Amino acid sequence: MSSVVTVNLLRFLFVAFTTFLGSEFGHSYWNSSILGMAAGIAFGLTVILADRMAKSVSLRAFSSATFGLFLGFLASRLLLASGILWQTPPRQQWLISLAVYATFAYIGMILAMRSNRDEFALIIPYVRFRRETAQESPLLIDSNIIIDGRLPDIAATGFISNSFVIPQFILEELQTLADSHEPAKREKGRSALSHIQDLQRNPAFNVNITGTTLDHFAAVDTKLIQLAKMTGSRILTNDSNLCSIARMQGVTALNLNDLTRAMRPALTAGDELEVPLTKEGRDNHQAVGYLKDGTMIVVNHARPHLGKTVKITISSVLQTQAGRMFFAELKQAA
Repeated sequence: MSSVVTVNLLRFLFVAFTTFLGSEFGHSYWNSSILGMAAGIAFGLTVILADRMAKSVSLRAFSSATFGLFLGFLASRLLLASGILWQTPPRQQWLISLAVYATFAYIGMILAMRSNRDEFALIIPYVRFRRETAQESPLLIDSNIIIDGRLPDIAATGFISNSFVIPQFILEELQTLADSHEPAKREKGRSALSHIQDLQRNPAFNVNITGTTLDHFAAVDTKLIQLAKMTGSRILTNDSNLCSIARMQGVTALNLNDLTRAMRPALTAGDELEVPLTKEGRDNHQAVGYLKDGTMIVVNHARPHLGKTVKITISSVLQTQAGRMFFAELKQAA
């Protein structure tokens, strides 16, 4: 049973329960079961509406708010127990007490939700929260990064977290690809699902499938960013557009393509190396070769050496939108 169906079932049962309670209450106090049932249904639907409006509130934020509420209650009790209102008439005393409770509750909740874990340690001595490093926090995985296939090897190096969260809607997207009538898309989807199974079978990785309820009609990238905000997670992808949109909304996004570009060799003019020439260049005399990391090098006057591995000397570097392009000359034999 999917998480969406489970949540809807719980909501239905809750409304049914409040309807029953309303019926009993109406029969006992209003001599009208129908009126009580209507009140029970209205109450149940109001609670569900509040639940849907608060779906972006995380458990951590709720816990912080509850703790702040408790501190505000204690501060209010201490203030009112001092007898500061002992000469105040009872009705005014009740109103002032209510205002004091509401004010301290609001201040306590706001301060607690704004505080971090280290600040909580000042309030609760002898209790220390374990600091989560960026490498330990889980990563929300985009479908592109699963299809890419490099994730297990990169995670095995230890440079990123080995704890991954794969949303249910990402699995559904991959399942749609795997069922596609187009051979290329079908192969991508099946390969991606196979990669997920490999990750789950590897004891070195912690893979969780989450079915958090989100807007069903929203785009996949939008739901991924919403889920990252709700859980405080980071997004791992190789989609530059998704990275840009996520970062503009304050969500940390890691792009594997950025990592690949950063790991390319820092070649400068005058460096000497060997490169296999695999195809013709734009000009009649040029040949193109690629390093193992995909770096493209255009070698001048090397067309006759196509299919061979030659020694070259880097002559210049050109920065393009796709990255750096290197130009080189054949190294003259001594």
